[in-house]
Amino acid sequence: MTSARDDTARRHAVPPSPGPADGWHDDLLGPGFEARALPLPGGAEATLVRHTPSVAPGGAPARVAVLAVHGFADYFFHPHVARAFAAAGHAFYAVDLRGHGRSWDSHVAAGGDPNLVPDVAVYAQDLDAAAAEIRGAGHDRLVVLGHSTGGLIAPLWAAARAGRADALVLNSPWFQHHAGLPLRWAAAALAEVLAPVAPRAVVSHLGDDYARALHLDHGGEWSFDPAWKPHAPFPVRVAWFRSVRRAQRRLARGLDLEIPVLVLTSDRTTASEHLTSDTVLDVAHMRAIAPRLGDDVNLMTIAGGAHDLSLSRSPAREEFLQAVVEWVDASV
Repeated sequence: MTSARDDTARRHAVPPSPGPADGWHDDLLGPGFEARALPLPGGAEATLVRHTPSVAPGGAPARVAVLAVHGFADYFFHPHVARAFAAAGHAFYAVDLRGHGRSWDSHVAAGGDPNLVPDVAVYAQDLDAAAAEIRGAGHDRLVVLGHSTGGLIAPLWAAARAGRADALVLNSPWFQHHAGLPLRWAAAALAEVLAPVAPRAVVSHLGDDYARALHLDHGGEWSFDPAWKPHAPFPVRVAWFRSVRRAQRRLARGLDLEIPVLVLTSDRTTASEHLTSDTVLDVAHMRAIAPRLGDDVNLMTIAGGAHDLSLSRSPAREEFLQAVVEWVDASV
């Protein structure tokens, strides 16, 4: 686990001084982790993190590399996940998408809203850059591990960029808006009208109860930066929301993926049991839509799992990690 940091420390989490010629430098997670900036079209920037002991054990690149993609208003702070894959002989990487976590400052300095873009389709560029870096390191197979919004972005990217990913693991993916059908229709219609004229209008707020419950300071097990994974309600802007709803509709029509996919969910959705159920999304939506991804989709339920299954309480956390590692071993 990482230590909590104030805002000043957060601003210096990525060293301002030049790193080695290849761009890699020590990461805020400490020994065993490095990070580097990924330049993107238009001057944007994402950040790739790697677990260095897993990349080339024995001097040769690991055959399989795993790339973790976080959710909305989130970032990579999960060293235990990296070590679980490393123990199985797989290289581990994670990307902080533009505007999130390690990629926050460059996005905001360019005038962007923290954690937000006008269209989530642009994240395909972030995944392109991360995949190119990983393939360039000599790994033969790439597994993309997407959580929540990352679990929406990853399959759409894999469908549009056939051959770049060899398998997908989706941890509580955001396949559908967490609301009843009439409200979903109304929200989508409002977004289509409002986004062209007021793209930054705030239409909702991300609740703070779930992130707060996870944090060590509030009875949880995890220490993370509350500026990067907010404890306070976070604004949702209409252009971003419209793009999410469009992406969800595209996915719901079916993707015909020709790679194996594993979709994992908690066993239930509740309103307030943040550490032992999904309090962010409806697991029934995930299970209903998952078969539309392709012909080789496996569904798995983790009893007592939190929204981010990798941050669940034991033994659900260990069950999730074991299930994913075993599936990757068998499928890739």
